[in-house]
Amino acid sequence: MQRGYTPLKDESYLTNGYLDTPIDWIAGMPTVRLGDISSFVRTVEPNGFGLRVEEEEANSCARAQGLILNTFDELEPDVLSALRAEFPRVYTIGPLAAAMHRRVDHGASGLSLWEEDAACMAWLDAQPAAGSVLYVSFGSLAVLSLDQLAEFAWGLAASSRPFLWVVRPGLVAGDRGMDALPADFLAETKGRRFIAEWCAQEQVLRHRAVGGFLTHSGWNSTTESILSGVPMICAPGFADQYINSRYVCGEWGVGLRLDEQLRREQVAAHIEELMGGGEKGEEMRRCAAEWKARAEAATAPGGSAYENLDKLVEELRPEVPNGAKLAVATHAR
Repeated sequence: MQRGYTPLKDESYLTNGYLDTPIDWIAGMPTVRLGDISSFVRTVEPNGFGLRVEEEEANSCARAQGLILNTFDELEPDVLSALRAEFPRVYTIGPLAAAMHRRVDHGASGLSLWEEDAACMAWLDAQPAAGSVLYVSFGSLAVLSLDQLAEFAWGLAASSRPFLWVVRPGLVAGDRGMDALPADFLAETKGRRFIAEWCAQEQVLRHRAVGGFLTHSGWNSTTESILSGVPMICAPGFADQYINSRYVCGEWGVGLRLDEQLRREQVAAHIEELMGGGEKGEEMRRCAAEWKARAEAATAPGGSAYENLDKLVEELRPEVPNGAKLAVATHAR
């Protein structure tokens, strides 16, 4: 805001190319587009809700005596180095999904907002080929228009790949879920798809049959996919999802990004590029396997996240002065 990039002068700036303005002055970050930073910059209101949230979060971090981040040092080294130059204590303790993965009782450790459909796991078990299924989920908050739903649906149909799609209540505006899917689409994809209202995402991503993830690029979904070694197709639409997808595709090499104007042809093409046997798909799978290994090493005994969690526990002990004045964030950016 101080540099005059936002709020936008008028709504024409949303479509006239202004959001492609390069931003090259954020410490620790590569050059990104203005539109990649956050959906909250896409406003003409100087007192808009999103901008207020961003400002309050930044002020809270500035007042904190430490930051707790759901990331690990190897994933965002430059950003974390810049943060550590400004903040006295930064605790990278992620991916938090790794701690849940180590628990035996997955049901007791789950944080699902809706009842999980266990039948989807049986369907995955029945798939003959490893890495053949595309998992599709847009999280708990995303709302699609009917047109967007149709573009995703017909892109999936055109891909000819088996897929597991989470279509929760409220995914489509008007509190509609599965009933919003085109009848012709359901008929055309019968026999190679499973549609659930909700499922145990971490278990799905770890399943041998899953070879790709079409995601909204929320941070939890992103880190769970990294921890599972599954490459992604990114369809961001809100808050930090834009910058998350920028890193997935541009920095970590584990994904492809869909254009903001959804087109079924691109959906199908990206699925084929990700899931097929081409050179780019192979490279993304190789990178995904490498990041999985790094995430596991970071959260294992002796790893950076494991050691940082120990330090955090010590910091929070009652005898440590001011030990509780810490700010919690998702990732470093």
